[in-house]
Amino acid sequence: MAASNAPETPRQKMIGLMYIMLLCMLALNVSSDVLGGFELVEDSLLRSTQNSESQNQSLYADLEYSYGQNPEKSGEWYHRAQEVRAMADSMYQYIEDLKWEIARKADGKDADIYNIKRREDVNAPAFVMLPPTGKKGRELAIAMEDFRNSMTTMITDSLKQKVIMDNFNTQPSEKAVAQGLDWETSMFDNMPVSAVLTFFSKLQNDIRYAEGEVLHTLSSNIDVGDFRVNQIKAYVIPNSQNIVRGNTYRANIVLSAEDSTQRPHIFVNGQELPMDKNGLFEVYTNKTGTFPVQGRIDLQHGDGSVRSYTFDEQYTVVEPTATVSNTMMNVLYAGIENNLSISVPGVPGNMVQASVNNGTLKRAGNGWVATPADINRECVVTVNAVMDGRTQNVAKIPFRVRPLPEPRAFIEYTDANGVVRKYRGGTGFAKKNIMDAPGIIAALDDDLLDVPFTVLSFETLIYDSMGNTNVEVSQGANFSQRQKSQIRALGRGKRFFISRIKVVGPDKIEQTLSPMEIIIN
Repeated sequence: MAASNAPETPRQKMIGLMYIMLLCMLALNVSSDVLGGFELVEDSLLRSTQNSESQNQSLYADLEYSYGQNPEKSGEWYHRAQEVRAMADSMYQYIEDLKWEIARKADGKDADIYNIKRREDVNAPAFVMLPPTGKKGRELAIAMEDFRNSMTTMITDSLKQKVIMDNFNTQPSEKAVAQGLDWETSMFDNMPVSAVLTFFSKLQNDIRYAEGEVLHTLSSNIDVGDFRVNQIKAYVIPNSQNIVRGNTYRANIVLSAEDSTQRPHIFVNGQELPMDKNGLFEVYTNKTGTFPVQGRIDLQHGDGSVRSYTFDEQYTVVEPTATVSNTMMNVLYAGIENNLSISVPGVPGNMVQASVNNGTLKRAGNGWVATPADINRECVVTVNAVMDGRTQNVAKIPFRVRPLPEPRAFIEYTDANGVVRKYRGGTGFAKKNIMDAPGIIAALDDDLLDVPFTVLSFETLIYDSMGNTNVEVSQGANFSQRQKSQIRALGRGKRFFISRIKVVGPDKIEQTLSPMEIIIN
């Protein structure tokens, strides 16, 4: 952008002094030859105005270029400049029209403002500008005040504001006030045409000066919000440091502009980061959950103002985990539903699919249930997941298929504390517990496998006092009445056996279990 104008150049000051001296000479009724001096001032004003117009056009061109390069940044100031141009041109043309009107009043319709014949005429200005024949003086004063106010509101420099206020001052002088004259009367009553036209040319020059000062301010405003940098660094900001194979690694590659002489003030979660941290935020994580990273960055701009830039992020803390698997235990049991947990880190459960090559695999709540079909063939669980919009194979995990272990027969009873327990035989057992039990049950001797078995029948072998063996058959899983009667007759320390225990499991395979020895306690 072009450099700013001085408040008022020496040339402009000289022209103003010459104009004041000529007015004083007219007041002393100096010879009309003195009026020629106004022509010299007029010529000087015209050259000065042309120079100001050239500078202003250069400023308009710079603003238009900035607007073309960056409309978002320069738009506000560019459009204001167009408003200034319209106001300045309108005011300039208004003064030009007044000059021609007064010239025609003095020299007729063929008048030329650049070659006034009746330059000493003191009636023409008053006829156009003052009542009762004209009211243009009051209109001019109002127009000058409106223009002055519009220009000064767009300039922040108080010295330049004062220059413009003085150039468009419409307050009568102390002498005029003492004589009871308003501004327009003191300016246009009994004033020759040359003096008035020169005054108007000075106003036009002041219009271009004010226009230029506003344009300088608007041009500087384009960059006033920028902050200066002296370091540029490249940064890679990834979406995550840990990527699951098959996913896409994404990162923003950015240039960071920094000012090493001025560090911004950074506030995170209500606390200001120490300056020596250079923006590094660290926090010790001692519990799991999701936690906020909220705050603002306060930065001082070129105009001295401080602007705040807010941010709002969060981070998640999870428990440290590890997966330990015993490959020897990768077993599925045929004929039953085996519960499996299948998940892919970073992928929602509904985006995970799985299948098996031997039997069936289906969802069950938050887990899966696998039911192998053939015990002679390996069962491979294939896991697929939808990642980045496409289905990818994540894993293939083999399992050995084995038949269910042989169950064991128990008598279920409730101990003195009300806890349900299972009697395996071979030790002393209270007769009351036997009599209270409806019969026997069959189950795997493994708390991890809860597999239902059905007892089809069993036999009791009870020896009487003569040494004879009494064999009785049950009623399914329950003791028969004859079995109950024989057991009731046994004394402490006596033994009997439960044998030929036939059961069937969920695999539909019928089995005969090992006998139980019951010792009456």
